[in-house]
Amino acid sequence: MTQNYKDTLNLPRTDFPMKANLATREPELLKKWDQTGLYQQIQKARANRDLFILHDGPPFANGDVHMGTALNKILKDFVVKSQTMLGKRAPYVPGWDCHGLPIEYKVVKESRDLSPLEVRKRCDAFARKYVDIQRAQFKRLGVLGDWEHPYLTLDPKYEAEILRAFAVFVEKGLVYQSKKPVFWSTGAQTALAEAEVEYQERDDTSAYVKFPIVSGEWKDKASIAIWTTTPWTLPANLAIAVDPKELYLVQEFSRDGVSEKLLMADKLVGQFSANTKFEPTGEPLASFPGSKIDKIKARHPFLDRDAIVLTADFVTMDSGTGAVHIAPGHGEDDYNLGRANKLPILSPVDDHGRLTDEAGLPNLTGKYVFDANADIVNLLREKGMLLGAQNFHHSYPYCWRSKTPIIFRNVEQFFIRIDELRGRALEAIHKEVKWIPAWGENRIAGTVESRPDWVISRQRSWGVPLPVFYSAGGKPILDAKVIRKLADLVAERGSNVWFELRDADLAKQLGLPAGTTKRNDTIDVWIDSGVSHQAVCALHPELHDPADMYLEATDQHRGWFQSSLMTSIAMKDRAPYKTCVTHGFVVDVDGKKISKSGTYDKPMDAGHFVGKHGADLVRLWAGSIDYTDDVPFSEEMFTRLGDTYRRIRNTLRILLGNLYDFKSGNQESMKTDFSLVDRWILERLDQVIKDCRSAYETFEFHKVYHTLNQFCAVDLSSLYIDITKDRMYCDAPDSPRRRATQSAMHEIFCALCQLLAPLLAFTAEEAWQFSQSGESVHLEEFPQPRKRGSASSAQVADLLKLRAVIGQAIEKARQEKMIGNSLEAAVLLRFNSAVTAKIDKAELEEFFILSDLTIEQANEPSASITRTPYAKCARCWRHREYVGKSKTHPELCDRCEAVVGSK
Repeated sequence: MTQNYKDTLNLPRTDFPMKANLATREPELLKKWDQTGLYQQIQKARANRDLFILHDGPPFANGDVHMGTALNKILKDFVVKSQTMLGKRAPYVPGWDCHGLPIEYKVVKESRDLSPLEVRKRCDAFARKYVDIQRAQFKRLGVLGDWEHPYLTLDPKYEAEILRAFAVFVEKGLVYQSKKPVFWSTGAQTALAEAEVEYQERDDTSAYVKFPIVSGEWKDKASIAIWTTTPWTLPANLAIAVDPKELYLVQEFSRDGVSEKLLMADKLVGQFSANTKFEPTGEPLASFPGSKIDKIKARHPFLDRDAIVLTADFVTMDSGTGAVHIAPGHGEDDYNLGRANKLPILSPVDDHGRLTDEAGLPNLTGKYVFDANADIVNLLREKGMLLGAQNFHHSYPYCWRSKTPIIFRNVEQFFIRIDELRGRALEAIHKEVKWIPAWGENRIAGTVESRPDWVISRQRSWGVPLPVFYSAGGKPILDAKVIRKLADLVAERGSNVWFELRDADLAKQLGLPAGTTKRNDTIDVWIDSGVSHQAVCALHPELHDPADMYLEATDQHRGWFQSSLMTSIAMKDRAPYKTCVTHGFVVDVDGKKISKSGTYDKPMDAGHFVGKHGADLVRLWAGSIDYTDDVPFSEEMFTRLGDTYRRIRNTLRILLGNLYDFKSGNQESMKTDFSLVDRWILERLDQVIKDCRSAYETFEFHKVYHTLNQFCAVDLSSLYIDITKDRMYCDAPDSPRRRATQSAMHEIFCALCQLLAPLLAFTAEEAWQFSQSGESVHLEEFPQPRKRGSASSAQVADLLKLRAVIGQAIEKARQEKMIGNSLEAAVLLRFNSAVTAKIDKAELEEFFILSDLTIEQANEPSASITRTPYAKCARCWRHREYVGKSKTHPELCDRCEAVVGSK
């Protein structure tokens, strides 16, 4: 009867579980990190190292963390953890943007008719609530940082820095007041910065309209045809713009028996005819450059006034008629042209986007402008001034928070002069900053080049007060010294003091004359976060300014990247960052953007996926993708990543299991006993370490993911662990061959945990704890490659080719039922190579996982299979000639008998 030799095998032993159960284990590790002060330990351990500062772009404290924000925070954590493990000191101070429309809009929506001070108190409570919520959610993602001391833009000391920055802008003459068109949110009743605008697809009515010519050669003989996609702006029309160099013509057109003589650009006649069905009749009556009709006048289509024709260089020939309707109160180009020609700046629309009496249309007073479009088109039709109307599908600006369409509206606001900063900002972009990916440079340069002056006043309550006072005569007072006094007061009492004190009391405290008043406008929230380079990096003793890196989504080329750049140029004449990293948006598999304020109908809160799959799987997702492009995201991806995660975890578990009786102190003495396969895997490890360090240094985390996944799945699981299984299980525990392999496995395990730590923060820590004595893997540094050369790798590459030849022959023999597995085969291997001459037969049989191998020289490699005549060893399952010859253990081969006999 066959004896059971299982108990004599060195089978893997470890308590490291195959089932990850991340949702339970990760919080336990978090608790331990908090209790032991891991973040502080890391900073202490790197106290004298080179400093690397990733400055946190503050998310809004207004909702749960969604997958887009989670991606951003995890990528930052990858940077901080990897820079730390590359040997630098990388403190991370997280922050939150706490003021502004996103928060106020939610608060006011829930409670109407609140006083500004009550709105502010509720907004403060709302923001602090979500700071706590998001902090817990970010920590749950495994993000390490100084969570007990974050920066908050609502903190009085931070608010004071905003005001001090504003004083610098005033001192340098950058701030001015003007009445001109700005982005206006009718839903939130406030001016908006360019970065607070998003674009949506929508349908509007476009109209071709005629303006009868009332002066010049074509007086009472023809009309100018214009085209507009915003008929509601026609009550504000004061002029028509033409290109001075383009060719214009007067042409007779007919449609359904109706004839019109119209003036328009020659290039757009075909498009006009296609859209209106008016067909040209005969030859043009005249043609001339646009400059010839400069200053002629045309009658407004339904109001009792004329519009003057003006030449302008912004007129294009890609749509319309080449004659552009100009409403100076409703567009930037229109405004500039109107100002240059001393036209009034008419803007007959109120804060809510409703037409006022000034529009001259009593029946439409109080009507929302987009609802008035149809009424204006009908009025044109009644007056005989409508040449054509059609549905027009286009991209249109919307308020980022109220989700209502924006209008350009002429209102009095405060601005920062961008022209004063533009040249130096562009120089900094091109010469001072590294952009990852490289296209970020052109993107931000393009936005800076085209950017208008920065509207910085907001008609909202929740923010830092706009520090402008007004004299008894109503003139604005912009005084840097007064603003700095106010900053000191705010640092002591918070910005609510502006709303709590009466005008007279505040004026007295600041040394302003009697009769001085203030208003309740607030500063654009982009200045709040934009001056964090000063309020945080320059003032926190553990940080430095400029920061080494800013890392945000691609929309921040218009947002925080730019507001930080502009304020830093104004204050310090340099960029606030050395490197800017841009990541794409998180998108569904169909390419739809996923955002907190969007209408995505599937789960998008990071907490949903952390609770279901564990934070490490979310982190693995973030590490698996090339973040420089849009980042795909779906449940199916998590299913696939689950397979990868289990493979990596199982590799760690097998290595741990094989090291149960290994003492790492033996490692140095085992080096000379490494077999070929050990030397090969350590050469591969050198390359893996080199590749991963390089990828971490260049912030290409997906390359780390692919390198480690390949190493675990192919080099380790499919080859090294499989090949060495026999020696690990069946050799004597202390055999030099087994101990050498354990030495290699120990080095591999340590390196794997360290290289995985930034990506799989919890799993690497968990595995590390099973092999180490209490210290965290996050206190370690990445291993260095040992420069072991590549001689063994070349040998193994040859052997793998032969392994494939043998594998094909064995598979054929299995299908023919000649053998059940490779250990039952007697293999005759023929090939012309010196590779096997340097390796003994036993090592070759182990490499090919065979029992019985014979080698012959031949020109072409081939293998033939017969069934081995030898009996099977009951312990190692290899078929050996010695089996059956022992009187003590007839069922064992000589190797196994020696091991069993020594126990």
